[in-house]
Amino acid sequence: MNFNIRGENIEVTSALKDYAEKKISKLDRYFDSPPVSEVRVNMRVHNNDQVIEVTIPMQGLLLRAEESNTDLYAAIDSVVSKLERQTKKYKTKVNRKSRNLSKDAQLNAFNSMTATTVAVKEEVRDSAFEVVRNKRFNLKPMDAEEAILQMNMLGHNFFVFTNAETNETSVVYKRKDGKYGLIDTE
Repeated sequence: MNFNIRGENIEVTSALKDYAEKKISKLDRYFDSPPVSEVRVNMRVHNNDQVIEVTIPMQGLLLRAEESNTDLYAAIDSVVSKLERQTKKYKTKVNRKSRNLSKDAQLNAFNSMTATTVAVKEEVRDSAFEVVRNKRFNLKPMDAEEAILQMNMLGHNFFVFTNAETNETSVVYKRKDGKYGLIDTE
C-alpha cells in the first residue's frame, strides 16, 4: 500500500506517520495478495478532539472510516478496528454470495480486490446554495444487495450505482423505518 498522510491544523510527526502506516498495513492479512492501493490518511484537530479519516479505494470496494478521540494514537487504533470490521463483513458477504461458484472463481474474486483510482474532485463555490464538495467516481455494475453493503460500509444514507440487471443508474437509500429503498431511472 502507498500512503498519503496529511495533517490539517496538526504537524504529522514521523512517529505518527510510522504508527499509522504500521497499523493500517495490518489490513494486508485479509487479502490473498496485498492490495495495490493509495491509502489516504487525513489527520486533523477539531476542537479538543483529534480526528483521523482513512480512505482506501479498491476495485469493487471503498473502505472508509473516521474516528475522533482526545488521543490521536487511540483514534488510529479505533479507525483500524472499523476498517477491519468492514473488510471482514465484505469478505463474509462475498463468501456467502459465491458459495455456488467454483473454487477457481472464488479465488479470482478475492484476488481481484486490487486498487483502482477513484477520481475525487473538490470545489468550493459562492452561491445561495453553497456546494462545498463535488465528487466524481466511476459507477461499478452491481446488484442492489451489494450496493446496500457498500452504503453501510461507507456509513452513508444513500448509494448511487449502476444496476447490473438493467444497466441503468440506480440509488439505494436507508429509510427512517430502518429498511432500504431502491430508486431506478426510467
